[in-house]
Amino acid sequence: MKKFMPKNNLQRTMIIYFLLIGFASLLVGVEFIVDTQSGALKETLLDNFSQYANGEISADAVFTPIVILRNKAILMVAIILVVMIIILTMFIKNITEPLQHMIEVSRKISKGDLSQTVSIGSQNELAQLGNVINEMSSNLQEITLLSQNLCESGLAFTMQATNLLNEPGIDANSVAQLKEEIVLLESEICMLTDVITYFNFYTVERSDDE
Repeated sequence: MKKFMPKNNLQRTMIIYFLLIGFASLLVGVEFIVDTQSGALKETLLDNFSQYANGEISADAVFTPIVILRNKAILMVAIILVVMIIILTMFIKNITEPLQHMIEVSRKISKGDLSQTVSIGSQNELAQLGNVINEMSSNLQEITLLSQNLCESGLAFTMQATNLLNEPGIDANSVAQLKEEIVLLESEICMLTDVITYFNFYTVERSDDE
């Protein structure tokens, strides 16, 4: 089985998201600082005050550059909000939705539905985690099938052995058939034992007082 290697990891994706927000905020901040600290704004305001003092313009016209700057600031804030909404949508689509999908699949698997599989379109840690969940489900299916076959073989063997033992006389053929069934059952038990040895089970250590 080919080992899954993520091309784009979550850490890089999160860094890109935050860099986009930071870059948009930096552009807006720099633009606002440049506009407020520019000499042209001061000259325009001084010129407007001079014209207002001479009665050439109205009081509202004096603060026209401030109004323009305010409208530009509102536009900049709106741009940041749009960028944040786009990044939030990407975050939900690429991270939140796959996580929710894996949670739902894992919950169904924990309830016994081993037919469920995780399907992640991206190639990152989430897809790797989905593959691990799928492998775990596959291993559980193999163990369940082995256990089911062992139970069926054990029940069939016990019924056959009981019937043979209840017969008045057991011939050599019946004994040989019984031995074959014992060997088959033993091989299935060994196979299941080999599978179980690959797993580590949760154990509770007993204290010395117990």
